[in-house]
Amino acid sequence: MSEHPRDRFDLIADLKAEEAFLDALDRGRLHHAWLLCGVEGSGKASFAYRAARRLLGAAPDASRGPLGVAPHDPVSRLVSAQSHPDLLVLERLIEGGKQKKSISVEQARDLPEFFAKSPSQARHRVAIIDAADDLNVNAANALLKILEEPPESGVLFLVTHAPGRLLATIRSRCRRLSFPVWSEHRLAELVQRRTGVSPSEADEAARMAGGSPGAALDLASGAMSETDRLARSWVEGGAVDRAEQLAVADGFRGAEGQARFDALMDRLIAAVKRRAVETGGREGALWAELWGRLSEMPDRAAGLNMDKGDVLAGALADIARVKASV
Repeated sequence: MSEHPRDRFDLIADLKAEEAFLDALDRGRLHHAWLLCGVEGSGKASFAYRAARRLLGAAPDASRGPLGVAPHDPVSRLVSAQSHPDLLVLERLIEGGKQKKSISVEQARDLPEFFAKSPSQARHRVAIIDAADDLNVNAANALLKILEEPPESGVLFLVTHAPGRLLATIRSRCRRLSFPVWSEHRLAELVQRRTGVSPSEADEAARMAGGSPGAALDLASGAMSETDRLARSWVEGGAVDRAEQLAVADGFRGAEGQARFDALMDRLIAAVKRRAVETGGREGALWAELWGRLSEMPDRAAGLNMDKGDVLAGALADIARVKASV
């Protein structure tokens, strides 16, 4: 299980973003809503928690970067325990072992009540929406009402992997911070520093991560690396061994089955994207079309409660068809 952003204290996703936020805070020009944009896993949520801890009164720790604070600070402990009274986090709920497809309007309606109260322990009340892309239509409209009438002493952080999908009226009421894709060199340094793996393993994780520090840290674990190797062999190799496919699908059962399925589909999609980028031309176009179809498959499968083994079989059949046509 990867580390949750609320428990990360040493990941500085983007130095310029932290400095821009601190400059606004120090000059008394803190915007009430911040739109944090970038590819998934680029550290946007980690930034949101770093900024939130500072707004909630945690003592600065310069050794951990501009927005750094210590894990043992009382504010940090409350945030990690999800019990700080001045922090509200909206994210997809998990019910019955499955993560819901969206953030509901019922969750979004907690925002007005939360911001109607005065801060109890800090100068600000802070809300983090991770990710704003997950808001359903009614939830997005409920958020818009808050943005139209900014709460006194309230600050919102909206994490988004695809800002173009958000309502234009939401985007226009936020200050945007963009988080760039990390270089492979920087990712390798992060992986080695955080995990202690060998330089060659760190380089491999960085190469596979697509510029995402979160993905690089996950890939540095043996289990995720093996998942990525399997996905690449299925995309780049010959025919998939039927017995191997069934054995993998059998692992989708039980409490950890969903996580295994999500990880494998994520790496399959990444491997297909890699083929699209590397091949180009007509072949690249076919892989790109497949990448688009596979990217929608996990959410569609969850919405229809489809059997995960059948979803995998469908994805592999689609991959086989593209291979046969190039």
